[in-house]
Amino acid sequence: MKAKYIIGLVIIAAFVIWGLTSFMATTVRYVSIEEVAQSQGTVQVMGKIDFAGLKYENQNSRLVFDIIDPTDNSGTKRLKIIYAGVVPGNFDQATSVVAKGRYQDGAFMADQLLVKCPSKYQGLQGKA
Repeated sequence: MKAKYIIGLVIIAAFVIWGLTSFMATTVRYVSIEEVAQSQGTVQVMGKIDFAGLKYENQNSRLVFDIIDPTDNSGTKRLKIIYAGVVPGNFDQATSVVAKGRYQDGAFMADQLLVKCPSKYQGLQGKA
């Protein structure tokens, strides 16, 4: 085999390995509310927003609220979310939220919030 083919294969292999490691470094896995405390690093967790205990701390621009496991009808599986940042504009209309961040000191410190709002087309099935 010629040297230029070997060099070309080594370069291609290096780019493939670099691409895979970069991809794996940017992926963030979903965990359940029960799994959050055991998770290491940045994860995503989803839950229904409990608006009853929601509070916004003006002095340090923090939003503090609980989420409830969507599969738990009793509402006992809860997680405290602390988000420092601008509150999403449609947060008050949201039905659930995906929080991306880390678990620390008994709460989930969210870096990002993705709110899930009810569809404006919900309930229109069969009205065509």
